[in-house]
Amino acid sequence: MTTPLIEMRDITKTFGAVVALRHVSLTVQAAEIVGLVGDNAAGKSTLMKILAGVLKPDVGEILLNGNQVQFDGPMDARASGIEMVYQDFALVPELSVTQNIFLGRELTGGGFRSRFLDNRRMNERAAHLIERLGLRIPPVDTPVRAISGGQQQAVAIARATAFEARLVIMDEPTASLGASAIEKVRQSLVQLKNHGVAVIVISHRLEDIISTADRVVVLKHGHLVGERPVAETHGDELLYMIVAGKDPKQPTDALTSQSA
Repeated sequence: MTTPLIEMRDITKTFGAVVALRHVSLTVQAAEIVGLVGDNAAGKSTLMKILAGVLKPDVGEILLNGNQVQFDGPMDARASGIEMVYQDFALVPELSVTQNIFLGRELTGGGFRSRFLDNRRMNERAAHLIERLGLRIPPVDTPVRAISGGQQQAVAIARATAFEARLVIMDEPTASLGASAIEKVRQSLVQLKNHGVAVIVISHRLEDIISTADRVVVLKHGHLVGERPVAETHGDELLYMIVAGKDPKQPTDALTSQSA
């Protein structure tokens, strides 16, 4: 077995009296697509916000390529190559595609006394990045407010991978999109994998997971229910695990021990 790109061990997180995660472990290999599924309040977003540096675990550890890491915030996670694409895309509508991709990380030119934004170089890099990922959007100087929801998702993906991302976390990437845009997002996930980027997809759409992921992990009320290679499972089995909070392939005594 190769060393996982990401390993989360025994993660526990509470908010007052509410236990959001209880001893959850998760691994992700390089260039692997992992689907993370579960009903509302399963703990999916909390687990991913911990990995993205937004939250800190109460208990547990995170390993990156076998080395323990601690993130003091999202910028720390980004510096380690971990990016998160949120459900609302977190784009600025008034800014252009390029400006959104480079927001907070703008390229500059000039000397010490006369620095300026290098818009030409940023536009070239943005266009090259979008082409490399196989994404289709209008010219990169187009304001984001003028493009479709699927195209905005493409901009968010491009931004997440513009700075040597090794893992991209996508929170409900197809939730508000139409059928044609959903298919483009699925293709984008495969493109990321083909370029060596690992992806974790949080989704209520099992068809998104089954059509793109290598492996699926199921959470229920902050517990890890089970996981499967996608090639060895099907929608009905995953739905049972999500609703019942039980792994039908796990021995009964192990289920009892897990819930204790």
